[in-house]
Amino acid sequence: MLPPLPPKWEPLLRGELEQPYFRGLDGFLAAERSAGKVVLPALGDVFHALQATPPDAVKVVLLGQDPYPTPGHAHGLCFSVRPEVRPLPGSLRNIYKELRDDLGIPPAAHGCLESWARQGVLLLNTVLTVRAGEANSHRKRGWESFTDAILDRVDALPHRVVFLLWGRPAQAKRIRIRNPHHRVIECAHPSPLSARLFLGCRCFSATNRLLEEAGAVPVDWRVVVP
Repeated sequence: MLPPLPPKWEPLLRGELEQPYFRGLDGFLAAERSAGKVVLPALGDVFHALQATPPDAVKVVLLGQDPYPTPGHAHGLCFSVRPEVRPLPGSLRNIYKELRDDLGIPPAAHGCLESWARQGVLLLNTVLTVRAGEANSHRKRGWESFTDAILDRVDALPHRVVFLLWGRPAQAKRIRIRNPHHRVIECAHPSPLSARLFLGCRCFSATNRLLEEAGAVPVDWRVVVP
């Protein structure tokens, strides 16, 4: 059974918990565990992104796909890994290269992006669980409907939010961003397969300019010890 929603998100999302798709998703995950499958991240981390960034604090949404399928890596924040993980995933190394080239921020020694989440960067995957060792194994089981609902709630916020959509799956969610005071930045995914298109996008400085334009505090993109 999935854990409770974080208290500040629960009033916004409680209706989703009664939907047939969500009950089916919960049953699917219970069956996975009953069959001896290792489901990542750990149960307590499934809603980590929502716990770390309450709805009224959201000023940036960084949209990923599904959790890292390597045991010990995923902890509920997209692109982030636990502080002790070495070596860092290729996508994260490319994110750090772009931070260096865009803002002069040297690569961090670890890959935990918790400091971003605490500043209002919602590090959301479109699918919140995965079977260990099998990327995309929990696609089309209901998570997409749930995370669409999260995006809809963020879209309804009265203040500007900058949506960072990296790669085609994330960019397909642009249709959910309807409020004209929000802004969208699209670029390639930082995966090693598309890094040549991602590097040089300067999306971090662009995000901060758009936040400042709306009178919001920019994000300190330095990755600090959690």
